[in-house]
Amino acid sequence: MATYLVTGVAGFIASKVAEFLLADGHTVVGVDNLNDAYDVRLKHWRLDQIKDHPKFVFQRLDITERETLKRSTFNVHHFDAVINLAAWAGVRRSVENPWVYIDTNVTGTLNLLEMCKESGVEKFVLASTSSLYGKDNPMPYREDANTNHPLSPYAASKKAAEALCYTYHYLYGIDVTVFRYFTVYGPAGRPDMSLFRFVQWISEGRPVTVFGDGQQSRDFTYVDDIARGTIAGLKPLGYEVINLGSDTPVVLMDAIRLVERLVGKKANIEYKPRHPADVLATWADISKAERLLGWRPQTTYRGGIAHLVGWYQEHRDWAKQVVTE
Repeated sequence: MATYLVTGVAGFIASKVAEFLLADGHTVVGVDNLNDAYDVRLKHWRLDQIKDHPKFVFQRLDITERETLKRSTFNVHHFDAVINLAAWAGVRRSVENPWVYIDTNVTGTLNLLEMCKESGVEKFVLASTSSLYGKDNPMPYREDANTNHPLSPYAASKKAAEALCYTYHYLYGIDVTVFRYFTVYGPAGRPDMSLFRFVQWISEGRPVTVFGDGQQSRDFTYVDDIARGTIAGLKPLGYEVINLGSDTPVVLMDAIRLVERLVGKKANIEYKPRHPADVLATWADISKAERLLGWRPQTTYRGGIAHLVGWYQEHRDWAKQVVTE
């Protein structure tokens, strides 16, 4: 059995990755600063699902604090791999405050890579994003597309993190897998993502904000599938950038209609102008993930949304209070 460092462990994807690794018998050291980028009740709920596992160690710290990371984590544990899922995420908010995105997504990644070099950790996994693919890339998006024109500071910060990963692979032989995730959703998901918002807003009879005409499409991917793909990427690959998506884009208005049916209420839609940092569509070419990892998503879109709605209804007493504006 192996020992893994999972950063951002109270986050949506990272908590599920940690859960699956623990279930497989591995030891997980999870770090998270539990910041208030969104309602911390979601982070605490996710942590509660894994915190009592005998092979789980939680450390509250920030990956931007290099000396603390070295002293409290890398000097105490020997890791078989580092899975860096800590990040400031979200396209629109990065336009308003780009500095925190650079601090965590770039400097934080650099700190972890440097620790891997110093400690002899041979495997590094980075969470990147489909937001790197811009308006000029042909669809479905392939990993070899030109991503030199990111449309938001968030995407730019992930592009920088990918470049640092390649540098450390080239200079020090660290085996790196970079995953570009496509619109992840599921129970206890991020409240700034559309599907969490739609479920909450429709369930509570609140106005449903749609940016643009609602005909934009997203390659929604269920969190369990993303977590399994991430773990599959722990195998030796050299340096690879791999898409993890559903390969079945869904039009936003169709998603709203499905949530309406599952919740049993009609949406009160309010249209607002499209944000210039938003892309009109995302669509993953996942042939590389299939070829290298033997991975394909297992969860149907309808099934995944049903799980999200079921979770929301079970935890509605507090989930309805989560800020989603």
